[in-house]
Amino acid sequence: MFIKQISVFVENKSGRLADVTRNLGDNGIDLIAISISDTTDFGIFRLIVDLPEKAEEVLLKNGFTVSSTDVIAVSVKDEPGSLARALTVLADEMIDIEYMYAVGKNTKGAVVILKVNDIEKAVKVLEEKGIDVLPAEKVYSL
Repeated sequence: MFIKQISVFVENKSGRLADVTRNLGDNGIDLIAISISDTTDFGIFRLIVDLPEKAEEVLLKNGFTVSSTDVIAVSVKDEPGSLARALTVLADEMIDIEYMYAVGKNTKGAVVILKVNDIEKAVKVLEEKGIDVLPAEKVYSL
């Protein structure tokens, strides 16, 4: 149920994001979702890709500072309040959300990536409450 997210430390310098994505594309790695958080001098470029181990290897080989993190993906219905229901399940169980971002839509609704402080508990309580936690294979093939 865990998804491998690749995080790349990048300088806030023209062309660095293009370098990362070009290296991935040149190696046949497909981007599924991206997020970036930045400061004045650097950013953390978070990626969900179809081949996370290969992506990490390629980026390290090309001089990037890279790490991988386990995250989860939930599918929320395309209706008002669906995301709130999933987030309330986590809040009720005192599971902290460190960050989240959306992938887009699948056939059931939006796909949201979540980094939480207790990933195993999060998966368990979400599934118990009927929230669709997506397996890695499904996310990597979006």
